[in-house]
Amino acid sequence: MKWILIAGAVGVLSGSASALFLAGLEWATDSRMNHAWLLYLLPLGGAFMSYLYLTIGKNSGKGNNLILETIHQGRESIPLRMAPLVLGGTIITHLFGGSAGREGTAIQMGGSLAARLGKLLRLDAADTRIILMCGISGGFGSVFGTPLAGTVFALEVLVIGMLRYEALLPCFIASVVGNVVTTAWGIHHVQFQMGAVPDLSLATILKVMAASIAFGLTALLFSSLTHYLKGTYTKLIAHPSVRSFVGGVVIILLVFIFGTRDYLGLGIPLIERAFSGDVPDFAFLIKLLFTAFTLGAGFLGGEVTPLFVIGATLGSTLGIWLHEPVGFFAALGFIAVFSGAANTPLACFIMGIELFGSQAAVYMLMACVIGYLFSGHTGIYTSQQLGASKSKLFVIAGRETLANLKKK
Repeated sequence: MKWILIAGAVGVLSGSASALFLAGLEWATDSRMNHAWLLYLLPLGGAFMSYLYLTIGKNSGKGNNLILETIHQGRESIPLRMAPLVLGGTIITHLFGGSAGREGTAIQMGGSLAARLGKLLRLDAADTRIILMCGISGGFGSVFGTPLAGTVFALEVLVIGMLRYEALLPCFIASVVGNVVTTAWGIHHVQFQMGAVPDLSLATILKVMAASIAFGLTALLFSSLTHYLKGTYTKLIAHPSVRSFVGGVVIILLVFIFGTRDYLGLGIPLIERAFSGDVPDFAFLIKLLFTAFTLGAGFLGGEVTPLFVIGATLGSTLGIWLHEPVGFFAALGFIAVFSGAANTPLACFIMGIELFGSQAAVYMLMACVIGYLFSGHTGIYTSQQLGASKSKLFVIAGRETLANLKKK
């Protein structure tokens, strides 16, 4: 009964925050599309938000990793100011044309609000960890309209290869309530149609396996390049505001180099085109570059929706090359690249069923698992702990984080 009430309250808070965020995101996207000149303010917008984080953000700049570290260690507190800061910063990123997502914002808002509720209720350390996981579930499930995936994501994302079942019921409640509340506020999520699914055959299985390896390697490339650019920007430019200003200039230059604005913002139109097979062969790589340079320079937003774009466009191209239904392979890439980058194959598999139905369940699980394995011991969340190695050839000592493994 305690967790029905507490997790339900977290769901109401995170669902309402997601509704506000998604409405603001729609406004920002429409404004950018209707006023092309806004792109040229991207350097100033990035510099402004970096300055705010530097002066009043405290440890909010750690983003999703702060929430993971607090759940693991309990040494840091999550400030309430994280919610409005990440909300405003992400909307600025999208208003002026940065290539970023929305999951990071939803998770940070949910985690920040859950942390404050936990303090008000004076929860102990064990219950604080659970309520923070509820914040992750409520944010993720409500922002994507996938409550079951949101439930499992919070259990799976903390430690690679392990699930935290003690929070299963609270996370489920928070995610479902969050999704219901977001919908009740009048927010509607974009729907995609997979289309025809091939019959189960050896030839199709082999093609899906080959494509899934490509999905995993693409996830590896995205994570590695994003972390590399963050390190390079930080090494070359010490001040965060200057770093974001320069990063904004780089994005503007990329627009001129490629001669298109299709890769700015979330990239939802690219996903829609991917399901019809109407994207350039290397659209996935261009979106990967735009997003890595945006996030690497310190702009706010998540990685997941761009990963959806990268996966769907790559899957669309592979579907054409392999002479298979394009929408089917776009759907597999949609979930498999995210699976590899976030190291959450079960959550991504469930998300696939929620978004596309269960007709291709066998193929979806195959794609998510193979994508997860071939992404290696890297990921978009550097504070993830490694509970189990993906290969016996790679020996781990204790629960090391991905950040620690990178240093070795």
